[in-house]
Amino acid sequence: MLMAKVVIYARVSTQGQDYERQLIELREYAQKMNYDIVEEFSEKISGAKHIAEREALTQLLEFVQAHKVDKVLVYECSRLSRRAVDFLAIIEMLTNMKVSVFVLQNGLETLLPDGRRSPLAGLCLGIISEFNSLEKNLIRARCASGYEHYRAKGGRVGRKEGYRKSEDEYRLTYDREIALLSKGNTLKDVRAITGTSINTLRKLKANYC
Repeated sequence: MLMAKVVIYARVSTQGQDYERQLIELREYAQKMNYDIVEEFSEKISGAKHIAEREALTQLLEFVQAHKVDKVLVYECSRLSRRAVDFLAIIEMLTNMKVSVFVLQNGLETLLPDGRRSPLAGLCLGIISEFNSLEKNLIRARCASGYEHYRAKGGRVGRKEGYRKSEDEYRLTYDREIALLSKGNTLKDVRAITGTSINTLRKLKANYC
């Protein structure tokens, strides 16, 4: 029987965190299951970022498209994304490539041994991703509340009056959007990928594409 070829993906949100424990446990599981680890991807970036902003995740998806891979191993659902819509989109992309996703923390796998979708895993992962997304939104709400409280007490935030971004700063800030627009993607598609407003994208397209 051929060994299943797998890739490992690990993520933490900040530079001060360490994903080594995730990698160790995923490697141990792969060894236990006699899997062949063909590649590992890891990064330090917020799980609330869009897919296109996640370099290692993007590389993983490109790698899977170009190579024979049977499974993607992750420690928990939120490692793939804290945005429910992106999490489900990643699962769908991999499923369409006949690649199963295994989540170590709860033992869920998206595809059955015969290659069919697992209804139970699909249901459970959908619910978990919604909870992860809700948690992210609650954190944002608490931050927004603290921000408003700070302003109400006279705190000043934002750029100094009269400040404007230089052209180089603009290009650096919106390099992903400019690249996508230059490839002919529509404003609507780029907004869906990056979350940047249509008005900003129009300005970028007019000035840099």
